Amino acid sequence: MPAEKTGTILVVGGGISGLTTAVEAAETGYDVYVVEKGPSMGGRVAQLNKYFPKLCPPTCGLEINYQRIRKNQRVKYYTLAEVETITGQPGDYDITVKLHPRRVNENCTACNACVDACPVERPNDFNFGMDTTKAIYLPHQMAFPMRYVIDEKACKGGECAKCVEACKYDAIDLNMEPETISFKVGSVVFATGWDPYDASKLGILGYGKAKNVITNMMMERYAALNGPTQGKIVKPSDGEAPQTVAFVQCAGSRDENHLSYCSYICCMASLKQSTYIREQYPDAKITIFYIDLRAPGRYEKFLNKIEADENVTFIKGKVASIIEDPETGGVIVKAEDIMGGGIVEQKFDMAVLATGMQPTTAEKKLPADLKYDENGLIIEDPNKPGIYATGCAKRPVDVTTSVKDATGSALKAIQTMVRR
Repeated sequence: MPAEKTGTILVVGGGISGLTTAVEAAETGYDVYVVEKGPSMGGRVAQLNKYFPKLCPPTCGLEINYQRIRKNQRVKYYTLAEVETITGQPGDYDITVKLHPRRVNENCTACNACVDACPVERPNDFNFGMDTTKAIYLPHQMAFPMRYVIDEKACKGGECAKCVEACKYDAIDLNMEPETISFKVGSVVFATGWDPYDASKLGILGYGKAKNVITNMMMERYAALNGPTQGKIVKPSDGEAPQTVAFVQCAGSRDENHLSYCSYICCMASLKQSTYIREQYPDAKITIFYIDLRAPGRYEKFLNKIEADENVTFIKGKVASIIEDPETGGVIVKAEDIMGGGIVEQKFDMAVLATGMQPTTAEKKLPADLKYDENGLIIEDPNKPGIYATGCAKRPVDVTTSVKDATGSALKAIQTMVRR
């Protein structure tokens, strides 16, 4: 007697790809479980100030998906959750998921009384450590679910418990324990996303040594209204406005010692971020050091617009080093200038490293029978239907492409169950 087939899909990852996969499948009539390892949905997109093609804040696009989930009872989601095992066959998979304790239950109204009472601070990982939160915190202003979470590494637990005393809704349980749940699904989609490449591995580019060297994702947080400076782009060293900024492309990408591939979005990200600076500081001077400029499809018009800006200079050549300027606290960038011939050495107030996109699976493999390339990107096997990957789990892509790919992944996940 063959096993009973289930019409349920598991989506691993709650970023823009995972959310899209989930709502597209659910609105077609299939039940979906979404498992997200963080305390909130939205992934890397939630950390952006603006995204292409409309250059609008990501909160609007994410909120549309959140509303679609709220209104659709077919979607069940778990945050602070990790898939432990996947066994079975297409149409009939057994899944176990570990739920890490949030220590804040559904009674939470996000009133902030617990935060006011908490005496302990922790680095804010949502802002890449550029500011702090309390040990009990809201992941960010547009968090979904809109519920606080306790950092168990920072929290003093029962010896403090001031947050428990401050909460009027009995929403905090410091004794909450991990749980394991199990369920069956017919197909699985991994939307496990990406991490910014670790800039500390790029020793010659000054990150961690020169105070005014930041990454492109840190720039997104500086420019965002819910970022560490409420949208004001400043020099990390003194909080003053930068008047000269260097963007360094391919920081770790297209490099056999780091990421061998092109991360696709870095050129457009730097061009976009140059507009952030020019909007805030009309007299600021920007220099973009690049190997090749890649503006796929319709984005070429945006590149042409930036190239026409007289305050933006492009230098084709690889950056050899970035060091801190001992006189000003700024940075000194040394690079080749292929078009001009020779070596250039220039001083800037700050430098932004266009670090690449590294799949989360580069560091930690998934509990499934999957193939990976040498960089940890998932390779789908057409001979093994039932388990799929989408978005940046397969290759570096922008938001628009991620959404399109996720829609296709939802269809493939559905087809697996229909054909079995």
